[in-house]
Amino acid sequence: MRTLPTFLFAATLVALSCFQPLAAQEKKTDTSIQWHDITKWGVEGRILPQQERARWFDRLPASAEGKVTPAVWSLSRDSAGMVVRFKTDATELWIDYQLKDGGIAMPHMPATGVSGVDLYARDTDGRWKWVAVTKPTAQKVSVKWIGGLAPGEREYAAYLPLYNGIDALKIGVPQAAKFEGLAPREKPIVFYGTSITHGACASRPGMVHTAILGRWLDRPVANLGFSGNGKMHEEVADYLVQVDAAAYVIDCLPNMSAGDVTQRCVPLVKQIRSAKPDTPIILVEDRRNTNDWILPARNQHHTANHAALKKAYQELTDAGVKNLYYIEGDTLYGDDTEGATDASHASDLGFMRQAEAFKPVLEKALGSN
Repeated sequence: MRTLPTFLFAATLVALSCFQPLAAQEKKTDTSIQWHDITKWGVEGRILPQQERARWFDRLPASAEGKVTPAVWSLSRDSAGMVVRFKTDATELWIDYQLKDGGIAMPHMPATGVSGVDLYARDTDGRWKWVAVTKPTAQKVSVKWIGGLAPGEREYAAYLPLYNGIDALKIGVPQAAKFEGLAPREKPIVFYGTSITHGACASRPGMVHTAILGRWLDRPVANLGFSGNGKMHEEVADYLVQVDAAAYVIDCLPNMSAGDVTQRCVPLVKQIRSAKPDTPIILVEDRRNTNDWILPARNQHHTANHAALKKAYQELTDAGVKNLYYIEGDTLYGDDTEGATDASHASDLGFMRQAEAFKPVLEKALGSN
């Protein structure tokens, strides 16, 4: 049997040690850490928190089961878009959480995005900057998030998993450290959409365009993206209108045909406007698959979808619906075909480009309200 030369064997061991799962590197089980259960102060992105939940971390209240479709109900149990905020002067942070599902990753989306918890902090100028992300390998994660932090108290925001759910989550700091959980802010921007809004295929939860926009605009966000099932359903809108929203972003066309748009868009907007006479509503065209330039049928599908939404928008504005805004879809991923992982779902680059396209429209809409 052939064996590796000694120097290669040693190099291999070093390389493998660099790629050990985080959970295997360092665990904390002693009493030197104070643990804080985030359910004690709440998370942003969990709409209607006063209503009963089947699981605390579900995105929709328990009453939605049996009202929305079974697929939407199942997907609502993912923690996409939820953000926990806190302040601490700790120089190391620990995290302990239990995932709902054993599917830690997907073929086109890493475990850090599907099941990771993504940490940001404000710098001395008040800007949000990335700090760390967990790298799950199992449903139970209990690890040092990061150590060696610069001294000083600062505000943190932790984005919860996109395509998995959370059963329990605690944040740990050394016993001597200060810690304050920050209550969820009110009047979120509410996004209703598809797998792209849901977060496919961001490398980390903080890289979805909804999360990027939340940081840029310094506002709370509610992510009601339902993979494959964002279809302008009246039953979902029944919950949208119960939220005291700063704005509604309707981004469902990737799951719809032109006929669906024609049938459902105008009633959806009228349903929201009836309940919320002044809240801005933003309609978003279908992004184009990045390979539609070479797939004529797909290209035509997007073109027809866009035309149907424009027609609905025109009908609504002609009918006197105010505070209605529109985002075109042709270049949401850019114009160089580099913004997606699999033609359909955004990469981090695609999400950043979407955020750049959404930002001026949201700023105008929010400024009008």
